[in-house]
Amino acid sequence: MPERAAIAGLVLAGGLSSRMGGGVKGLLPLGGKPMVAHVLDRFAPQVGVLALNANAPGLDGFGLPVLPDPVAGHPGPLAGVLAGLLWASAQPGVTHLATVPSDTPFLPRDLVARLVARQAETGATGPVLARSAEGPQPVVGLWPLTLAAPLRAGLDSGAARKVRLWAQQMGGVWCDVPAQGGRDPFMNVNTPDDLAAAERALG
Repeated sequence: MPERAAIAGLVLAGGLSSRMGGGVKGLLPLGGKPMVAHVLDRFAPQVGVLALNANAPGLDGFGLPVLPDPVAGHPGPLAGVLAGLLWASAQPGVTHLATVPSDTPFLPRDLVARLVARQAETGATGPVLARSAEGPQPVVGLWPLTLAAPLRAGLDSGAARKVRLWAQQMGGVWCDVPAQGGRDPFMNVNTPDDLAAAERALG
């Protein structure tokens, strides 16, 4: 099983945020600080090194590498995963990449440990993706760095577009994550109403 130092973390913030009116969704204020700061507070202690994936300016104030998609045209979150895999491959001793989106401010503090344990339990050589009672969370996962080359090929050919389908083709498995405090552990903030609900949850 990979140790914490062997796992790089990536916060995915490269989407278009169309349901929130555009811009960098992770910079929206939540509880007096940017939403992505809540994600970083919970995620950073779980990984050895950390970066952000973004295609718009604004996230360079967190002291972390900001990685743009290496594939043009906003092909989806797998482009951000590829950016993370390529970056993580240059980090000494790193064997895996853990990914979370920038709009999950309540993600579990033991998320990576759960993903690693599931990998060990199943012997999976592909990605391990999270799932809650609310449904699959395919951009929350643990990715072996060996997936960089096939993912690049899939994105270049157009064959890798749907995260779940591509992960399944690579031998991916699901990791079930229970509710935390009676709340979906991956509560997504996609709309202004979601943001208001997150504010109430913080309170």
